[in-house]
Amino acid sequence: MKTTKNPADMDALKGATLNAAELVRYQDGAIVSREVVSGKGGTVTAFAFDRGQQLSEHTAPFDALVLGLDGKAEVRLAGEPHAVAEGQMIIMPAGVPHALKAVSRFKMLLVMVKK
Repeated sequence: MKTTKNPADMDALKGATLNAAELVRYQDGAIVSREVVSGKGGTVTAFAFDRGQQLSEHTAPFDALVLGLDGKAEVRLAGEPHAVAEGQMIIMPAGVPHALKAVSRFKMLLVMVKK
């Protein structure tokens, strides 16, 4: 997975009006991510998944929200599949196993909320 985590890049975004779906670009056969906000209270990261790319099952110590920006994905939450498409979101509670697979090319914002 290609990740952009450049503090200068994040500072350049502050105060700007952004099109969330344009924060990351698709790459063939890859997952691309770009951290947009990072702080004590949590993070916001934009992702672009090529069709078929996936994040294997894992847990996170914080609540997380996935907001679909483009395309479709299947999010498995505690083993149960949920479809997420553009404009839809799913909340994943802390400590609950989850996974994601892009059904088509898929862009999302991942918001991690630290407690």
